[in-house]
Amino acid sequence: MANVVVIGAQWGDEGKGKVTDLLSKSADIVVRYQGGVNAGHTVVVKGQTFKLHLIPSGILYPGTECIIGSGTVIDPEVLLEELDRLDELGISSKNLLISQTAHITMPYHRLIDKASEDRRGSHRIGTTGRGIGPTYADKSERTGIRMLDLLDANGLRESMQWTIAYKNEILDKLYNLPPLDAEAEIDRYLGYADRLRHHVVDASLKIYDAVRKRRNILFEGAQGTLLDLDHGTYPYVTSSNPVAGGACVGAGVGPTIIDRVIGVAKAYTTRVGEGPFPTEMQDGIGTVLCDRGAEFGTTTGRQRRCGWFDAVIGRYAVRINGMDCLAITKLDVLDTLEEIKVCVAYEIDGQRCQDFPTNARQFARCKPIYESLSGWKRSTEECRSLEDLPKEALNYLKFLAELMEVPIAIVSLGASRDQTIIVEDPIHGPKRALLDSNGQPVSKSA
Repeated sequence: MANVVVIGAQWGDEGKGKVTDLLSKSADIVVRYQGGVNAGHTVVVKGQTFKLHLIPSGILYPGTECIIGSGTVIDPEVLLEELDRLDELGISSKNLLISQTAHITMPYHRLIDKASEDRRGSHRIGTTGRGIGPTYADKSERTGIRMLDLLDANGLRESMQWTIAYKNEILDKLYNLPPLDAEAEIDRYLGYADRLRHHVVDASLKIYDAVRKRRNILFEGAQGTLLDLDHGTYPYVTSSNPVAGGACVGAGVGPTIIDRVIGVAKAYTTRVGEGPFPTEMQDGIGTVLCDRGAEFGTTTGRQRRCGWFDAVIGRYAVRINGMDCLAITKLDVLDTLEEIKVCVAYEIDGQRCQDFPTNARQFARCKPIYESLSGWKRSTEECRSLEDLPKEALNYLKFLAELMEVPIAIVSLGASRDQTIIVEDPIHGPKRALLDSNGQPVSKSA
């Protein structure tokens, strides 16, 4: 039995959806512990693409129970659209459970999010405009509406009447926007309640019971370490805690039940939205990575900024998350390159820096220090074991593992489930190195 947290080791969009989907095969329960519809997980199974924003990736396995934890903020309209889409594709949602204490994204949250971002002008953060920040703000201000409130018709009506009246003043006086119709919105959300009622449970109790029964639990994060509200590149961050520690708070469990943390990182680095990005490429190679990696956001469709692999933020992610192993995704995107660079340190004001600077102004002045490796100039998409990989690709993986000081357990070579090399099953497998001291693959029988 193992309880595993899957986190993003960069700025999100690392391919956590695919990794979670792969590991869900060995999991009894998958728990989404933070974020909202600003997240986008894409899973490809037998040529069919599933795009999920709120529902855990494990929903594609009929026997896996999926829980949306209390740390997640839920837009009922989007959630029901996802459920309807899965139903059309023949995917059952009977195993989906929703925490009764999860907060709800309301229409005024979306309006305020977009209006606030527009007002920032050149100081914009780069939000998705889906109302996530304002939802978490109301949660902190203790004026939020939770799933359990949604199920209480009288209580919901009372709460929404007061809250919408208050938010209408903000929409009018601060943003010059028309008011919301409170009665129309109340009726709409009562309709959502009717459809979602049978999914709502005490999620923390469900998870605790599963722990006592020694079931395998997979905790699925959204976004990435560098977007963490407390530990990311503030203020260009999300409004929750994607790091491994956030799994305990967002799911309602104690830290002693976590057995492993697996970080997911691309073989290069991407970032969407605003903020410093030391290894960002403005040349043709960046365009190649964007095109080959289909680097467009699942949620917004925005083009992602592309850069070389940054081992400085990688080591930081290992430290902040207590990472046990790595999944490296999109290695195949590098197949056509003759030379591949890796950022091993930064230069800040003429000084070499090995560690990630938490001072935002310092980080904005960071210049990458690179080491170069030879590319392999051949396709890796059909590789299914480490032995199949070109020597140069193995050297690249070994170099990343040494820089990050953590073994690589999974290598992804495409979007489909089968385009994967599983060196170690993080749920059932023993902890061991990816490569031996000579850079050779370690067989699964070792």
